[in-house]
Amino acid sequence: MIKGIIFDMDGVLFDTEPFYFKRRDMFLRAKGITIENLSPKDFIGGNLQEIWKDLLANHFSPDQVKVVAADYEAYKLDHKPPYQELIFSEVKPCLEALRKRGIKLALASNSSQTDILLALDSSQMSPFFDVILAREDVTHGKPHPEIYDKAAQQLGIPKDELLVVEDSQKGIAAAKASGMTVLAITDYRYGIDQSQADQHLDHLAQLCAIVEQL
Repeated sequence: MIKGIIFDMDGVLFDTEPFYFKRRDMFLRAKGITIENLSPKDFIGGNLQEIWKDLLANHFSPDQVKVVAADYEAYKLDHKPPYQELIFSEVKPCLEALRKRGIKLALASNSSQTDILLALDSSQMSPFFDVILAREDVTHGKPHPEIYDKAAQQLGIPKDELLVVEDSQKGIAAAKASGMTVLAITDYRYGIDQSQADQHLDHLAQLCAIVEQL
């Protein structure tokens, strides 16, 4: 019997990746850097702090990379996503139905705490979640299993009674390494490798039916 579900945020609850990619592109162009050879797939599911190191290493010293990363955090505050417009239409009905069933819900994301709280608060979704974990809450980001281990521990539910809903290759790998069953929101845009997932969903409206069968 499923007693808890842990959700990733971007690509699962919110269709944010196109907005994020455009925002990074505009910011980096102002720094004289182009990412036209990259796609949103190169960023999906990763820890942005680690991505900055790889992306900027050929342009800046390690100390300068830290400054650029800090500049981007400030830039983000002036270019906030319209989360209430980017939420997938099936999300709230799904979460409401799961809560009515008495299922505990958690959010575990590589995004920053600031971004997560902004997303949830602006879309009135915070009350749905019993546990909310961001990149600041762990030492190792996905694909390391730490964030899913911690979410399971804080929910107080055995892993065989939990589901994880993910979309990225790194996120799926993290949840599988943690020993949990993973449902993937099927990617039709970016060519993400989701082969490790136990099952695939086209959208969250299918989740309740699956929970009834498990």
